Amino acid sequence: MRNENDVQHLLAYKHNPRYLSGVSFDLNYVKPSTDIGAVVAAADWVILAVPAAFVQQALADLGQSAFSGKVIVSAIKGMIPKENILITDYMARKFEVPNTHQLVIAGPCHAEEVALEKQSYLTIGSHDLATAERFCQLLRNRYVKANALDDLDGVEYCAVMKNIIALACGIARGLNYGDNFQAVLVSNAMFEIERFLDAIMPQHRALSGSAYLGDLLVTAYSQFSRNRTFGNMIGHGYTVKSAQIEMNMVAEGYYAVQSIYELNKSLKADMPITNAVYHILYERISPKVEFEILKEKFK
Repeated sequence: MRNENDVQHLLAYKHNPRYLSGVSFDLNYVKPSTDIGAVVAAADWVILAVPAAFVQQALADLGQSAFSGKVIVSAIKGMIPKENILITDYMARKFEVPNTHQLVIAGPCHAEEVALEKQSYLTIGSHDLATAERFCQLLRNRYVKANALDDLDGVEYCAVMKNIIALACGIARGLNYGDNFQAVLVSNAMFEIERFLDAIMPQHRALSGSAYLGDLLVTAYSQFSRNRTFGNMIGHGYTVKSAQIEMNMVAEGYYAVQSIYELNKSLKADMPITNAVYHILYERISPKVEFEILKEKFK
């Protein structure tokens, strides 16, 4: 944890004052610390769960060999801003973590429902199914099921894309579009994701699976979705800055849409939803005007 006061609070009261504060931690198992070097050194498995925009800052004090021999698991649904690369690519480039020692976590799964012990499902993307299955065994319990999938890149890119789509769904809701339109938006989004994946990382994928369509649906429709909430505020007329301040949490889709938009300049995949969200957030085009254009492109 970055804040020493938060660590002391957790040690004293067994809960995090900032996030999911109703959850009680068993301090026989949870050892909070502000010393990331010590935490990483003591771990066999390292789960990265900070927002993508702050990964470089969070890991800045670690040496190049800090993750040697460890398995790195990304729970981050975003990309490194400006560099426009996936977290796994960044870890390979910066810390020389081999592909066989990297995993990604996909849903459909919100932390809030895991905390409430609601039945949840996880997909672990990997280039090494044996390693992914070992991690699945660590996660499984009576209300969490986990399965391994040999499509690390597709799962990771899809996790980035679904946040952009959730933003679009939130904007649509803020503009008072209804369920009928959102259903068409999401179904068109699946074609857009497929076109992007085929352009950047071609491989046969069953995109109706939980790691793809399932993760998109929960992010697009859930009350717990930060990206949907952020989009809803934009649709209601908030500026980007005012929405960020009021939420006090990071919506990964805000950063992700810029990365995907920039990547697609060379790929040239047909991505009207991504383009619309980018125009609204970064070019300050009216959401109402942009969605009037967007709705004519749907079938």
